[in-house]
Amino acid sequence: MSKLEEIDNFSDVFKADLPLLDVRAPIEFSGGSFPQAHNYPLMNDSERHQIGICFKEKGQNSAIQLGNELINGTIKQQRVEKWLNFVNKNPKGALYCFRGGLRSKISQEWIYEQSGVSYPRIKGGYKALRSFLIDEMARIVNNKDFIVVGGQTGCGKTILLNEIENSIDLEGLANHRGSAFGNNVTPQPKQIDFENDLSIELIKKESCSQLLIEDEGNNIGMIHIPETIKIKARESKIVILTATLEDRLSISLKSYVIDMAKQFAIKNPEYGFENYSNYWLNSLYKIQKRLGGERYKSLLTQLKLALQNHQNNGDLDDYLPLIKSLLVDYYDPMYDFQINNKKQRVIFEGNRQEVKSFLDKN
Repeated sequence: MSKLEEIDNFSDVFKADLPLLDVRAPIEFSGGSFPQAHNYPLMNDSERHQIGICFKEKGQNSAIQLGNELINGTIKQQRVEKWLNFVNKNPKGALYCFRGGLRSKISQEWIYEQSGVSYPRIKGGYKALRSFLIDEMARIVNNKDFIVVGGQTGCGKTILLNEIENSIDLEGLANHRGSAFGNNVTPQPKQIDFENDLSIELIKKESCSQLLIEDEGNNIGMIHIPETIKIKARESKIVILTATLEDRLSISLKSYVIDMAKQFAIKNPEYGFENYSNYWLNSLYKIQKRLGGERYKSLLTQLKLALQNHQNNGDLDDYLPLIKSLLVDYYDPMYDFQINNKKQRVIFEGNRQEVKSFLDKN
């Protein structure tokens, strides 16, 4: 059908957040997708498996015949109706399968047959979009100037980055705050999804003269920082954000106590505080060996007191000695060691307002 068009301008797809109809099987979608994609499959996982076996044993024609037998009548109509509903809600979208081949062509034809709408498909499908994003990440990172924002734990680096338009919030994309206490209520994305989202952010902000990222290690939780980003970060100038201990305590209390308790309560009202308590207990346990036996026992006692008073009367004061000890005695020495190895790349140091002013002028 000559009327059924293809889209090959992938940059515009992501810059415009073009709604995407993903007709791959659910197992494929769960293995990696794009933030604006919605999965309404042509075949479910079982059907895909059966057709795949048939294709290997008997060839394409037999596989197509089996597909028409499995996806027919009411099943076919239900799936087309889901596509048409998506098309009606997102008239300026596009659809794709894995390689932009038979599945997306069939989906496109069925949509056209029932609605007269020529809904475009992505040329090359998911594989082409994924390859494009990988290539674009490398190209943009290699051609763009970066500034790395460093600073002690709790100084508000993420808060600063979210106030600046030309920043890339790696921790936000990874859904993790980059420490033993960095887990959020919701799980981290798949590695592929993180990389896709990161590349899309880079594409959208390519016009900025320079980009800001937070000083990270090799991983953010279970997410691995792409090699091209790690290399660029190691070569880039560093701006250090400073904050008073009082401010760091306040920021940490809000992020790791107030906000986390609230999120756990929202997600599971019945067991919210129990899950929140386990989050703190498990996080502290992760650094038990580094803390040493005696210090771990002391902090665990303090944590249990804080959790008890928090639950019984909403008193948060007993968290402060715990957080202070973690910041000053645990995180600060590690930070001092790491930043000392990078001090030749530091170009500015100041509080949030001073750093923002410096960045505005540079």
